[in-house]
Amino acid sequence: MDIQNIIPVILPWFLSHGIKIIGILVAAVWISRFSKVLIDKAIRKLIKPDQVVKDPDAEKKRENTLIRIFNSTFSILVWAMAVLMIISEFGISIGPLIAGAGIFGIALGFGAQYVIRDFLAGLFIMLENQYRVGDVIEIAGTGGKVEDITLRKTVLRDIDGAVHHIPNGEIKVASNKSQEFSRVHLKIGVAYKEDMEQVFQILNRIGRELAEDPEWKNFILKAPQVSGIDDFADSAIIIKVLGDTLPLKQWEVARELRKRIKIAFDKENIEIPFPQVSMWQRK
Repeated sequence: MDIQNIIPVILPWFLSHGIKIIGILVAAVWISRFSKVLIDKAIRKLIKPDQVVKDPDAEKKRENTLIRIFNSTFSILVWAMAVLMIISEFGISIGPLIAGAGIFGIALGFGAQYVIRDFLAGLFIMLENQYRVGDVIEIAGTGGKVEDITLRKTVLRDIDGAVHHIPNGEIKVASNKSQEFSRVHLKIGVAYKEDMEQVFQILNRIGRELAEDPEWKNFILKAPQVSGIDDFADSAIIIKVLGDTLPLKQWEVARELRKRIKIAFDKENIEIPFPQVSMWQRK
C-alpha cells in the first residue's frame, strides 16, 4: 500500500485517538510519580513512632514497607485503568474484558483466600503498630522476639533459639510485652511467723535503692514496691511486688531485685520457706 494512501487513513485516527492515547500514557506516568511522592510524605507524617523508640531502623523499615505496599497497589490501579482506556481507543469493547477479569478475580479469590487474609491482617498489624521488629510478643500460642514482619507472616525467635514462622491470618490476639514500658512482677513467699510490716519496709527499701543505683536507675521508670499480700499458701505468705521499667528490661531488673532480696532477708533472718517432707522409719 502506498504511503500517500496510508497517511489520509492514519492521520485522522491519530488526531482523534492517537493524541488521546499519548495523553493517557503521559497522565498515567505523571499520576504514578506524583502519587509516590504524596504517599511517601503522607505515610511518614501519619505513622507516628512510639514514645519510647527502641529501634529507629525498625520504625523506618515499617514505614518503607507501608509506602511500598500503597505505591505498588496504586500504580497497578492507575496502569490498569490506562490500559483499558487505550484498548477502548482502538475500538475494542472493554465490557467483556471487565466481565472476564471479574470472573477471574472471583476464582482467584476463592483459591487464594488464605493468602489474602494473611495480607490484610499484616497490613492492619503495620498500620496499627501492634508490634515491631525487636518487640517481645506472644501470638498464636507462641512467645518470642520479633525478627521480621511482612504482609504474609511474622517471624519469632523464642528463648530456646527456635524460629517460628506464623501466618498473619492465624493471629487472633497479639500480646506485646515491650511496648512503651514493661513491668517487674514478683511474688515472694515469707514464713507466717514473720512481721509483715518489717518485710514490707525491707522490700520497699530494696526497690528504692535499686531505682537510685546509678547502674540501674536509667532502666527503671517506677521503683519496685510492695503491692500487698497476694495469697496465703500452704507454707508461706505470698507478697506481690510491682515496678515499671524500660521495654525489655524487666527481666534484668527482676533478677537483680531477687538477688538483693535474698541477701537482705539473710541479713534480717527473714525466712523464705520451702516445702519440707518429714520421713518416719518403721522399726
